[in-house]
Amino acid sequence: MIIILKQGAEPTEVEALQSIIRSRGLVYQPIESEGQSMLGLAGDLSGISEDDFLRSSCVERIVRVKEAYKLAGRKFHPADSVFEICGRKIGGGNFAVIAGPCSVESEEQILSVARDVKAAGAQFLRGGAFKPRTSPYAFTGLGLDGLELLKLAREKTGLPIVTEIMSAEHLAEFEADVDVVQIGARNMQNFSLLRQVGGLNKPVLLKRGLSSTLDELLLAAEHVMAGGTREVMLCERGIRTFETATRNTLDLSAVPVLKQRTHLPVIIDPSHATGYWHLVEPMALAAAACGADGLIIEVHNHPEAALCDGAQSVTPQVFRRIMIRVAKVRAAVAE
Repeated sequence: MIIILKQGAEPTEVEALQSIIRSRGLVYQPIESEGQSMLGLAGDLSGISEDDFLRSSCVERIVRVKEAYKLAGRKFHPADSVFEICGRKIGGGNFAVIAGPCSVESEEQILSVARDVKAAGAQFLRGGAFKPRTSPYAFTGLGLDGLELLKLAREKTGLPIVTEIMSAEHLAEFEADVDVVQIGARNMQNFSLLRQVGGLNKPVLLKRGLSSTLDELLLAAEHVMAGGTREVMLCERGIRTFETATRNTLDLSAVPVLKQRTHLPVIIDPSHATGYWHLVEPMALAAAACGADGLIIEVHNHPEAALCDGAQSVTPQVFRRIMIRVAKVRAAVAE
């Protein structure tokens, strides 16, 4: 539902209307478009009558919105969102690269990789402290000890840290210590966790589920945003298809489709999408060419000895080359 306000509406009248909206258990998003002031409403509108708001003297008319994702959709927020996170901008033409190992393994490893990816131009450091694994016997991360090592790497390099939360029991630690909270593909529809992470009011990187549609991804983002935060980045990391030549199938068409439907930044993960290090570079270049807002790439100083996903991790040397070539592609596309 969009409430279109009358031209020259008194601020006190608008504030009274906003109070009524909140009393109905709804949230609102102020919208300015071509000199017209509006309020976009989100929440459970099933029992809400338009008459509840048309009584307000500042209301001109009301438009019903069919899309279920109102906070994430473009109707309420026509312009691309630009997020500034620890002094780094992403979205709206600002391209950001998140890089680092699949999992934090040791102090030496994470500090080495952090210094290398920063030198190559990465704006954020990724690293798994908690790792979801298909096998219960695989390495599942160092847990809170890994988070401490990420904090040390941030202290030494200045790179903001991006890491995945697996359970609500660690919300306090993530709120205190993490710059960008990642929701992994397997938790994309863990709606309770999405809401609670949204309540941290921190930037969130939301990965697309292995078999999820783009509408389901946007509705998952809506859950996070309904929890409180407005800074949600969508991540296409490959989906499950019949193809076995790659780990997943990278859906690059998701970038222009999402750009049409949402104002949120779109990040591409070519590492998980392909599963092989030598495919990361061409897919990173393709992502830059089709309009993605950033990349998240797995980098390891000794991928042959990595405890997790070594086959898809590039070396720092390869990462430097990717960064140079991505910059050239973006420059060419912008011409």
